[in-house]
Amino acid sequence: MELKKIKKPILPIALMLTVFVMAQQDEKLPYYEIPQHAESYTAGTVASRMVDGLGFRYYWATEGLRPEDLSYKPSETGRTIEETIDHIFGLCNFILGNISEDKGRSEKKELTFEERRKQTLLSIKKASDILRQMEDLSKFDNDRFPFWNIINGPIADALWHCGQVVMLRRASGNPFNSKVSVFFGKLRE
Repeated sequence: MELKKIKKPILPIALMLTVFVMAQQDEKLPYYEIPQHAESYTAGTVASRMVDGLGFRYYWATEGLRPEDLSYKPSETGRTIEETIDHIFGLCNFILGNISEDKGRSEKKELTFEERRKQTLLSIKKASDILRQMEDLSKFDNDRFPFWNIINGPIADALWHCGQVVMLRRASGNPFNSKVSVFFGKLRE
């Protein structure tokens, strides 16, 4: 009789846990791990992989940031972590806007950190997906600049700033996850 009493509340708890886990999976953002690499090397797959590397680094550079981290800045003339993240957000929208019809968020409404983070990761993923399908990246050349400038400009700049976020969060007392392997694109066990 005692055993039956214990089993009854387990079903609702198990159901709630299942719903919670499913909700977490629905909200899973890209770049927890770097996606599987392409089977062949083309201009598009190489550029896509560079962007995937940016996504993976950004995911982990920004994972678990606290409000006090976001407001941290090393000096009066330096950027806060949040200002650096805003800059990366703009760079990623610029990348996507120059290879697609999607010009990123043009709305001027204020986004929370989590909303900006999610939008940035989704923009990076869209850009990678577009690039992966391309054989000739000169399609993205325009009257102002060739695609080469996207590589050495906003892609390289966003990677640079991800490194700054990692350094700044360490200085604010919340270091980057030491299990992240940027070489393998996943967490070490």
